Amino acid sequence: MPLTESDIALDVYNCPSELDLSSIFVNSGPVQIDVGSGKGTFLLNQARTHPDINFLGIEWANKYYRYSLDRICRWQMENVRIARADIRDVIGRFLPAGSIDTFHIYFPDPWPKKRHHKRRFFSPANLLNVIRCLTPGGFLRTATDHQEYFQVISDLLLNHPQIAGNFRRVDFLPASSADEGEWVGTNFERKYLKENRRFYTLALQKISDLR
Repeated sequence: MPLTESDIALDVYNCPSELDLSSIFVNSGPVQIDVGSGKGTFLLNQARTHPDINFLGIEWANKYYRYSLDRICRWQMENVRIARADIRDVIGRFLPAGSIDTFHIYFPDPWPKKRHHKRRFFSPANLLNVIRCLTPGGFLRTATDHQEYFQVISDLLLNHPQIAGNFRRVDFLPASSADEGEWVGTNFERKYLKENRRFYTLALQKISDLR
């Protein structure tokens, strides 16, 4: 039977406990999360390129969530699910430990005004939850066009005493679904490429469990 919106949309806030990812997806492959999946361009292209991998998009903006949900239904992607949720809640309350193979965090909102910095995703508390959720050997991949935010991100991931020891740095390779000249192929990247912006990338692999 064709997939419907109810098959694809994941209501994490009505889950009685931690998500049972094995019951959410048809195949038993690894699960990757696209944080702030927007219109779903990277999410769907990557999922189509890797049918043996399961992809979960997390998007809070209802306009983009609905747009992505409609695209997933039209494409009938069995290995994609999407949730309208705050990623902080997802990693802090709903994901089991050691359950996620890769976090894709591309062009996160830099909240450039100093008084808004507390809203940024990259913080010690959020990263400790990311580490908890990652499988041993799992990956965190991020890209941004914002130099100051990238410095903050790099300092947290590479130098923070509670975080840095959980990772080793690896090469940031272009996503397999990206077009020539792209790193990941999101809508934001394609927009910023036309503006000749510089991009900053970082990829890390988890090497130990959080203690």
